[in-house]
Amino acid sequence: MTRVVVTGMGTVNPLGNDVVEFKENLFAGKLGIAPITKFDASETGITNAGEVKNFDPTLRVGKKAAKRMDLYSQYAVDTALQAIEDAGITEENTASEDMGVIFGSGIGGLTTIQEQVIKMHEKGPKRVSPLFVPTAIANMAAGNIALRVKAKNICTSIVTACSSGTNSIGEAYRQIKEGRAKVMLTGGAEASVNEIGIAGFAALTALSDQVDPTKASIPFDKERSGFVMGEGSGCLVLEELEHAKARGARIIAEMVGYGSTCDAYHMTAPDPTGEGAARAMKQAIDEAGIKPEDVGYVNAHGTATKANDAGEAKAINLVFKDYQVPVSSTKSMTGHLLGAAGAVEACATILSLQNGRLPVNIGMTTQDEECKVNIVTKDKESAPDLEYAISNSLGFGGHNAVVAFRKWSE
Repeated sequence: MTRVVVTGMGTVNPLGNDVVEFKENLFAGKLGIAPITKFDASETGITNAGEVKNFDPTLRVGKKAAKRMDLYSQYAVDTALQAIEDAGITEENTASEDMGVIFGSGIGGLTTIQEQVIKMHEKGPKRVSPLFVPTAIANMAAGNIALRVKAKNICTSIVTACSSGTNSIGEAYRQIKEGRAKVMLTGGAEASVNEIGIAGFAALTALSDQVDPTKASIPFDKERSGFVMGEGSGCLVLEELEHAKARGARIIAEMVGYGSTCDAYHMTAPDPTGEGAARAMKQAIDEAGIKPEDVGYVNAHGTATKANDAGEAKAINLVFKDYQVPVSSTKSMTGHLLGAAGAVEACATILSLQNGRLPVNIGMTTQDEECKVNIVTKDKESAPDLEYAISNSLGFGGHNAVVAFRKWSE
């Protein structure tokens, strides 16, 4: 049986621009949400977002290359280069034909789309940039990563709204398990903190209009009022165990399961019974060859919308029944990164396994009675015996995706 391990990670998100900074702020329970600075959001009725801070594309992406990419692609390439370096992947130890990319985005180059539509409207169609299409389309995070690292195996992009990052990781896992690739760069990227992104989700009444950042993203809380838009990227290097051993790689964790289902219920609302999400969790746990009570942590989708949190809590209880598995949503700190959420949350889940600590569900004061799960509070963050953990993503369109990881040991 082919085993799949994680040998590298990279991230850019509201809690940090690399894994070290992210880890420090994640376990410190730092809030990455603050008033929007990228544009004047006053007319949208929305105050807060999880913005990436002090991102410098010239550090890894390069000044010239960055000019030919939308911001979401810049985030993606930056995190992929972090992950490749972390994994120690080189041309000498990994053949280009053995390395692939599956990298998702919920929307793609939304900043570019906004800018170019405005330019066309104000100055005419002849003024639209010749790079508009190759910078805006949603596959170019994957394409730019493959181009940069010379990955010549499969290169594709998955668009399943808020499940894009998790589905990408799961499908990359499948490529290795089924013998089609030795190494996969996988994750998701999003850059939707702009006028049309905020206005669009505000029109859906999906966003929290809370002015106080500490009360804006409060998953599973009785007073939750919607999600907070976040941005950034997360990238994992998944690798066939024997390939990793042969090149003397440092192994971070093992990926042991993946589940993917559809609610087939509603365009934006989750199935209130939680049945579809529960099946996805069960698939991932079954593939891992473990029982629900072996899972020591669930990184919940936990968007802080009324419907999502209640439905996901029901799903967790359907799977775990009387076993009170610890649950938290790191969106309480980062906001919701849409197509990048699952990738960043996979990084958080792996960091939990590595460090024997669980991220606290910060900001919650009164747990909603409709969300009867065992929430990780400050007094429950220590988990020295943590061996297995899962991460959930539930997207518009009814997409449910779950990945399962194991603390590394032979």
